[in-house]
Amino acid sequence: MKDETSSRDHVGSLERGLAVMEILARHSAGMTLTEMAEEAGLTRAGARRFLLTLATSGYATQSGRLFSLSPRLLTVARTWLGGASLWTFAVPIMQEVAEQFDEACNAAVLSGEDVVYVARIPGRRILSVALDVGTRLPAYCTSMGRVLLSGLAADALGTLLAGAKIDRRTPKTITDRALLAKVIDRARTDGFAIVDEELELGLRSIAVPISDRTRRIVGAINVSTQSARFSVEAMKHEILPVLRKAKGRVEEFFLV
Repeated sequence: MKDETSSRDHVGSLERGLAVMEILARHSAGMTLTEMAEEAGLTRAGARRFLLTLATSGYATQSGRLFSLSPRLLTVARTWLGGASLWTFAVPIMQEVAEQFDEACNAAVLSGEDVVYVARIPGRRILSVALDVGTRLPAYCTSMGRVLLSGLAADALGTLLAGAKIDRRTPKTITDRALLAKVIDRARTDGFAIVDEELELGLRSIAVPISDRTRRIVGAINVSTQSARFSVEAMKHEILPVLRKAKGRVEEFFLV
């Protein structure tokens, strides 16, 4: 009965229409009616009806014999993405990273002197730092904080560091403001940051920035681990390439 109901509710013409849209999306230079009929497995009459319907509704344009998708589809995508935090769509990608290394993968944005966690996939190894979505940590001694700070203009960064509360969290914490500025500048040049036991002894993390379509840094993702699990060099050679691939996938949501 369930299969019969599903079949009865299935709108085949809508499915074929969506397939036509997907095919048009793969042919940015446009397609003729004949080309669409062949690729979609439709008759010329059927392809014509779908293409003209898309054109009439504003989802496609016609120039001579060629049909192309219109920018209206981007408006629909932006409306959909705007209905939920873009970081929601990053979670499955972060989950893959976390599972590959059996470590935590986190995402954060900059809020004043702090980073605020906006997504988190916990690792199996327990650390004393209690982290969750909404957690705030000082930007100056965290890997995500440093790549986020690297997106600030020089004068804005100088002002922030001058007024920031900077404490020595561990014997390794960098507290000299001039040295911090250099470390952040290095993160800007390298495109990543590693923090080695500056927030907590035994905790290392590596982060990469997330940029929007204007190339402005809007967030960061990282992998955090116990120092006994990964050396700094191992993080560069093993974790960083995976993080960079994840960065590219996450940024697709911010480029719409």
